[in-house]
Amino acid sequence: MPLPSDKEEKKPAQTIGREPTVDGFRIKGELTGSFNDITELLRTISFLEIAPEKEAVNVVYVESRDINKNPYLFSVIKIKKDEIEVLYSIPPEISPRKRRIDVIRYLLNILSVIEKEYTVENKILYQVLDDAVKELTDSVTMEYSKLYTAYDSLKKEEIDLRKKTERLEDQVEALTNQNYELKAENDELKLRLSQLETLSDETLKAKLQEWIMEHNGTINISEFSKIYKVSETKIEEMLNKLVSDGYLEVVS
Repeated sequence: MPLPSDKEEKKPAQTIGREPTVDGFRIKGELTGSFNDITELLRTISFLEIAPEKEAVNVVYVESRDINKNPYLFSVIKIKKDEIEVLYSIPPEISPRKRRIDVIRYLLNILSVIEKEYTVENKILYQVLDDAVKELTDSVTMEYSKLYTAYDSLKKEEIDLRKKTERLEDQVEALTNQNYELKAENDELKLRLSQLETLSDETLKAKLQEWIMEHNGTINISEFSKIYKVSETKIEEMLNKLVSDGYLEVVS
C-alpha cells in the first residue's frame, strides 16, 4: 500500500465482531547504514510509530482500532541487521491474499525511504511478491469461475422466465380476445332475447283474446302487463283495435 501523506488522518475506530488473525514473512537484508539513521528517516512519517532497539528498529503502522481502542488493522516491520520480519493483521472482512499484497506494497515503500541505509536481496523479495501475486491470481480465477457459473445459471433462469412470461402474455391475449368474443355473443343473445320477449301486434292480439276467454270475458290490464312485459298503454291500444275490428265486444 502507498504511504499516506503526513496530513492524512488515521481511520476511525471500527466496531468489529471477530478478532483479526495475524500472519507474516521474513526477507533477507543487510544494514548498510545505521539504525539511528533509519530511525530518524522513518520518524519524519507522522503516522508511523518507531520503536528502536539495540539491534533492530520496529516500525508500527496502525491503520484502525477496534471499539476498545486496540489495534485492529495493523502491521509491524522489524528491521534487523541481516533480515526484515513482517507481521500484520488480517481482519475477517479482508481477503488474506489481498491483505498480503497490500502489506508487501507498504514494505516496498518503507524500503524506498531507507534504501541508502538498508538493502534487501531482490531475489527473495521478488519471490515473496511473485508468490503473493500468484495466490491472488489463483483466487481471482477461482472466484471468477464461481461467479461465471452463477451468472450462467442465472442467465438460463432469466431466459426460461422470459419464455414463460411470453407464453403467459400470449395466453392473456388469447383470453382477452376470447372475452371480447364472449361479450359480443352475450350482447347478441341479449338482443335476441329482448326481441323474443317483445310481442308482435298479432301475437299480442292473440294473447289478449286467449286471456279474455280464459278469464270469463274479463281482463286485468295491470296483471297482463306484468306477465307479458307489455306496457298498459300498448295493451289498451290493442284492446281498442280488437273492439274496432269486431273481435271483441264491450259489455257494460
